[in-house]
Amino acid sequence: MKNTIFTGAGVAIVTPMNADGTVNYDCLGEIIEEQIANDTDAVIICGTTGESATLTDEEHRNVISYCIKKVDHRIPVIAGTGSNDTAYAVELSKEAEKEGADALLLVTPYYNKTSQRGLVAHFTAVADAVNIPIILYNVPSRTGVSISLDTYKTLSKHKNIAAVKEASGNISSIAKLIAECGDDIDVYSGNDDEIVPIMALGGKGVISVLSNVVPHETHMIAKYCLDNDIRKAAELQLKYLELANALFMDVNPIPVKEAMNLMGKNVGECRLPLVRMEQEKIDRLKAVLTGLGLVK
Repeated sequence: MKNTIFTGAGVAIVTPMNADGTVNYDCLGEIIEEQIANDTDAVIICGTTGESATLTDEEHRNVISYCIKKVDHRIPVIAGTGSNDTAYAVELSKEAEKEGADALLLVTPYYNKTSQRGLVAHFTAVADAVNIPIILYNVPSRTGVSISLDTYKTLSKHKNIAAVKEASGNISSIAKLIAECGDDIDVYSGNDDEIVPIMALGGKGVISVLSNVVPHETHMIAKYCLDNDIRKAAELQLKYLELANALFMDVNPIPVKEAMNLMGKNVGECRLPLVRMEQEKIDRLKAVLTGLGLVK
């Protein structure tokens, strides 16, 4: 059995931007503090929601370093260091470990993709290069490749590969993963509308976009699951289901940044090629937020 990195709700935190498109570190610090004050169980920095794809190499490293220093060991910090270039993923992962990251999040290689044998070789190369735990990230809708059960079983034997963020949306496959791998690998939901189903099957929590908007409530959905109070967890998940879905009415993180701006958090816009939603979608999002009392 490997040590669990965290249980509960980890926020896949946004990267706030200034009007000129540069990283807004002051705002990032404020939302990190807000997350911790509202019981978020971990911070995932420079993931998909953090716009890692359009951060420069220097920004990527600086944002990770800033987050680690700001959190200051209060909760785990998981650094997104995945790449479709194995050598770069190794380099960035070693740097994040040196800066003090508690764990790493590694997405499957995208665009060039690779075979299942290639996935084993890629993730093993990174895992061999560091001494902190790794969370694999399976999101085939974005990368065009999915981690198979046999590949999970192989990778789960590596001492540093501790968990997976499962965003395939395939509950049946996730159930088989949990049944076959057991304590060799922890499973986190990668979708906010599947927190309760995955945790009811034995998942340890969620890596959440929703947490950017309602951190305490997302924490409580996961906590109720951990406390085996599935009824309360389900009630809370269903209460925020419309919001969770609204945060994906356009490409993530466009809607979640829009929601946070509507709530007065001033996280700025996304970098190109991501653009603001059409006004009709903004109005729909605002209506959902208003209905939950999150904006007036």
